[in-house]
Amino acid sequence: MTGPRAALIACTLLALLGLGACCSFIVPRNEWGALASKCAERLQHPLQYVVISHTAGSTCDSPSSCQQQARNVQHYHVRTKDWCDVAYNFLIGEDGLVYEGRGWNIKGAHTGPTWNPISIGVTFMGNYMERVPPQRAIRALQNLLECGVTNRFLRPDYEIKGHRDVQQTLSPGDQLYRLIQLLPHYRA
Repeated sequence: MTGPRAALIACTLLALLGLGACCSFIVPRNEWGALASKCAERLQHPLQYVVISHTAGSTCDSPSSCQQQARNVQHYHVRTKDWCDVAYNFLIGEDGLVYEGRGWNIKGAHTGPTWNPISIGVTFMGNYMERVPPQRAIRALQNLLECGVTNRFLRPDYEIKGHRDVQQTLSPGDQLYRLIQLLPHYRA
């Protein structure tokens, strides 16, 4: 058995053995075909904030379609906007996987000069104004946050913010925003 299911079983076993959070559900940049990053500004860990957004674009629900969507988002940010890389630290697909953007260590370009240096930017690939992402995508977010705390990238008392909480925008979409407000670490 290989792929996401095998990774989930391995992570579950590690958790049962008390060996911490497993982060193998994160698809590394080289596996989704990311362009080389030209970004270098590092984040200071552990971070206090996580900003949740949505791309407001197409959804994806399989590893192949989500890899393509991550490439599409990166292409837009790098080739059209002339940024050093995809704006987000992580991208979540409806396939239940997390796609590494700038990762834990490099400052994102997701929320402006005040929030980018003090937060991790996590975006859901899709438009969530009228619908919620599937439960597997929400679980992927929760697993990512647990991974961040366990590995000291995030403070144990981290705060989740919706993109619209820190910038004038409709992101992360009305339905996803309602959902993240129910998460224990959400703070307006």
